[in-house]
Amino acid sequence: MFQSAVDYLSQQGHQVKTSDLFAMKFDPVSGRHNFKTVNDPNYYKQQLEEMLASKENGFVPELDEEMTKLEWCDLLIIQFPLWWFGLPAVLKGWVDRVFVMGRIYGGGRIYDTGVFKGKKAMLSLTTGSPQESYQPHGFNGDLMGILRPIHRGILQFTGFTVLPPFTVYGPVHLTPEQRQGELTRFCRRLETIDKDAPLDIGEY
Repeated sequence: MFQSAVDYLSQQGHQVKTSDLFAMKFDPVSGRHNFKTVNDPNYYKQQLEEMLASKENGFVPELDEEMTKLEWCDLLIIQFPLWWFGLPAVLKGWVDRVFVMGRIYGGGRIYDTGVFKGKKAMLSLTTGSPQESYQPHGFNGDLMGILRPIHRGILQFTGFTVLPPFTVYGPVHLTPEQRQGELTRFCRRLETIDKDAPLDIGEY
């Protein structure tokens, strides 16, 4: 799905920048190694360190590059397998290290006044269980409820307009032909994504 999106969007003339966290061997653990600057050498409070680094260009290059990609993009697509009803550890750690106070949010810049106001974001995910497991009265419960902390607490919080997610249910159980069909469906979604109505997150 990642490669299909890159190939399709590039073929359509869009500029595409990517972050393959596993290929990058991205470290999901935060700490002083996030920064070139030091706010308080005796007491580590990450948000205070982030605020100083935001003022003084004090983030290490690997984090500054990821923030620059977010600032550059018009559309953010986050591709991941749903893991324990949330983001996989490396992706959650990417959020923890990259969505920093001072540069990405803070100072009254949240939600409708967020840094990324005017940009769009979409989750593209796979699940282990079939679609019927993720209905409001299904075995795992409503998928939209499961995704709300990401939609509301990460993306909308920082100003993104959140689009409906694209979900492939239980791809491991699909035949090769069915999986190819899902990739085709994905590209068709991307073809018209500029016309997608945003989620009304308050409704779920």
